Amino acid sequence: MSFEEISHTADVKIQVSASTLEALFSDAFDALMQVMYGKNRRGGTRREFTLHADNNETLLVDFLSEVLFISDVDGLVFSRAGITINREELTAVLDGEAFDPSRHAGGTEVKGISYSGLSITHDTNGYMLDVLLDV
Repeated sequence: MSFEEISHTADVKIQVSASTLEALFSDAFDALMQVMYGKNRRGGTRREFTLHADNNETLLVDFLSEVLFISDVDGLVFSRAGITINREELTAVLDGEAFDPSRHAGGTEVKGISYSGLSITHDTNGYMLDVLLDV
């Protein structure tokens, strides 16, 4: 896992680097969950979904937004995401647990994922992502 929280005036900016696109999305997912719920997250409950988008940036925003929606509506805190990306299609298998206020209440509420400043780049070292979490 390779992500870093970057100083931002109002929101939470995350910078992620990974060797593959799937790992990049997985690390962005982990950063989102860590910002919201901390590191003490376990598995046991699975959710699976598939998304389609025209480009990687839209696919990432749609993916993180879907994770945020499922977490909020179903009261789940996810610990892992298995991600497969095939061109314009992403399949995610999430593993998590029910929200437990004694372990998960210390984080920051995230309202959404922003397109502002969003970038995914790729070079010989792998992939790099900057994403802004609206808090």
